[in-house]
Amino acid sequence: MAKIFLRILASALLITGFGLAQAEDGKEDGKTVAITQIVEHPALDAVHEGVKDELAARGYEEGSNLSLMHESAQGNTAIAAQIARKFAGEQPDVIVAIATPSAQTMAAATRNLPVVFSAVTDPVGAKLVDSLEAPGGNITGVSDMLPIDRHLDMLLRVVPDAKRIGTVYNPGEANAVALVELLQERLEARGLTLEKAAATKTSEVLGAARSLAGKADAIYLTTDNTVISAAEAVVSVGERARIPVFAADTATVERGAVAAMGFDYYDLGRQTGAMVARILEGASPADIPVETVDKLELFVNPGAAEKMGITLDDDLISEAAKVIGND
Repeated sequence: MAKIFLRILASALLITGFGLAQAEDGKEDGKTVAITQIVEHPALDAVHEGVKDELAARGYEEGSNLSLMHESAQGNTAIAAQIARKFAGEQPDVIVAIATPSAQTMAAATRNLPVVFSAVTDPVGAKLVDSLEAPGGNITGVSDMLPIDRHLDMLLRVVPDAKRIGTVYNPGEANAVALVELLQERLEARGLTLEKAAATKTSEVLGAARSLAGKADAIYLTTDNTVISAAEAVVSVGERARIPVFAADTATVERGAVAAMGFDYYDLGRQTGAMVARILEGASPADIPVETVDKLELFVNPGAAEKMGITLDDDLISEAAKVIGND
């Protein structure tokens, strides 16, 4: 009887061991990538799509050898923290954090899992990395730091008499604060004034924009996620008050801004996806320098300009990569 029991026990252990081996082999064959996004708007959605497409182009097929998880915090940092804890518990191979708040909550949730951020303006200021050249930990990524001087050159080319530039921003978002500080520095160097209006959530953007009427000669929007999520509210104020609205995000031009000089956030996502693939293949985030995007494109919207009381000159329109309203 004892011998029969031992044979059954040995068989059970063999089957269990075989199952474990299969599970381990399956994990080696397939990878898991978790994507956390602070809010859904065209620019950040384009990053998400770019990451997926680049991974697919490199042979990581969702449903075959790649499992993807994706969560949006809907603009709520408390939800972002919950998502971060959830992903840390899931133990994916790489976590992608889109925008500064998601990257910061993810950094607080894990110091062991590889994290790749995207669309983070100031990763050093946000305390995500030690330096751009040597991140030094489990986090690296792709920055969307804005070329503010080139944006101001474009704005002043359209509105050369502008002396007071207005902006709406979320003072609770590190990305937004860093950009506003840089904007103020660059404007002061040109002898111009910055008029700031704070909005801590999307429902406050309209009121903040209205406060700029009579104060600003033009409005410039950075890549602040809170504000870009409600960009139409700022555009509506620009149309009523005849204040030209410019943006750093080219997608905002299709939503009614006069012009923007920026990069394609889909391309930013593809660049992020390439970095994720490197880590899936064995690279360490600590050894991958933070990357930026150099390619800029000009988008213009002549119809929006007319609604805000100005006319875009033909030379500027001819230089644009995309003219909204033209097929």
